[in-house]
Amino acid sequence: MAVPNNGVLAAEQLPVVVVGAGPVGLATAARLVERGIEPLVLEAGPSAGTAVRGWAHVRLFSPWSEITDPAAEKLLAPTGWTRPDGSAYPTGGDWVENYLQPLADVLADRIRYGATAVGVARAGRDRIVDAGRDEQPFTVHIALADGREERISARAVVDASGTWSTPGPMGADGLPALGEKSAADRISYRVPDLSDPAVRDRYAGRRTAVVGSGASAFTALAALADLAEDEPGTHAVWILRRGITGSTFGGGEADQLPARGALGLRAKAAVEAGHAGTATGFRTRAVERDGDRLVLVDDGRRLDPVDEVIVLTGFRPDLSFLSEVRLGLDERLQAPTALAPLIDPNVHSCGTVYPHGVHELSHPEQGVYLVGMKSYGRAPTFLAMTGYEQVRSVTAAIAGDREAAERVELTLPETGVCGGAGLFDEPENAEQDAAGCCSTTGAPRIETGIGTPDAGSGGC
Repeated sequence: MAVPNNGVLAAEQLPVVVVGAGPVGLATAARLVERGIEPLVLEAGPSAGTAVRGWAHVRLFSPWSEITDPAAEKLLAPTGWTRPDGSAYPTGGDWVENYLQPLADVLADRIRYGATAVGVARAGRDRIVDAGRDEQPFTVHIALADGREERISARAVVDASGTWSTPGPMGADGLPALGEKSAADRISYRVPDLSDPAVRDRYAGRRTAVVGSGASAFTALAALADLAEDEPGTHAVWILRRGITGSTFGGGEADQLPARGALGLRAKAAVEAGHAGTATGFRTRAVERDGDRLVLVDDGRRLDPVDEVIVLTGFRPDLSFLSEVRLGLDERLQAPTALAPLIDPNVHSCGTVYPHGVHELSHPEQGVYLVGMKSYGRAPTFLAMTGYEQVRSVTAAIAGDREAAERVELTLPETGVCGGAGLFDEPENAEQDAAGCCSTTGAPRIETGIGTPDAGSGGC
């Protein structure tokens, strides 16, 4: 429901605007409905789980038992929905088809598709103004797919838009390498789906640079190695900012997540079989054209030309539409100030981050929350279960139930588990004894996709 900014409705009559109809955004809506609060979900894409659909071909490291929200399950139950086998590991496509889209269908007109949030503010107050600020509702400026614009009043805003739409660049300093933008026709920022004939043709028989060192890079290298078995001339060059050490390929057989360990071993096998070469200690400064091919350049080093480049260097939050509200963000991670020390990737993996909620997610601007992968800023790995606990706490706070908001209802094992994007399909590789992750990049952290230090989204 669109509500004009005329102050007619009391704050408690206004909807809570949720940005993003991904896993955490839909869970937020389900939790609000459970508490009798009307949500309005704004989804920029044409359907639920738009970001997850972007990595539909990638298999999660998390089983079904860890990627559905209890409140969402309650909403789905009257429709006859049953959760898939809790021990099975879905692909992103499975997740959408068997959970996210059915949940969105139940939420029905509480979701507006083709609606992009382009601004959030206090009604009649820019970020400078103090007078009367807290008494004003939020106003959310949206751009619609047909070119129209609207303003919506809200009692609170929960941003679950993820990071999938803003992948990290090739440049090692966090900026695009010189020439990277002009070479966009030969650069991809996602793990390719080589089951798609058009995508397969793009890489078959060609030389491809893979930039990144996480599970997404492992996924791409393994996929290209498989392609090389069928298509002579297919070769990958793995671009690493550091050297190769004992941990470069992950934990291997010692990994507490066998599927993740197996993925690293497949990447290692790709290198050892000659399907992939390596360029270590290489920090891309520029991309130059060499006829129809590209040359990656570091200070004093030039690699042999490649036909394509796959950049898998993580994701970052888009904070542009939140510029008129007062956020408290860590200067490095761009995550909420109280949360940042708990998720610093220099110290933690997602299995060592204890459950958190409204306290860690609050900002100077009361009533605005960043949740899900968006809440982690540039930190690389994210558990779906963590996101669901976040929104349980946040929605309790919005409802005025501080006791429930501050209560912890999730226990995570300290496994050091991180990552998403598995390539495993064999049953023996699908057994895990620890919690899994949802993250994104060729697939996701969650919304995003796969998860790893250099991987990316979205989301699981």
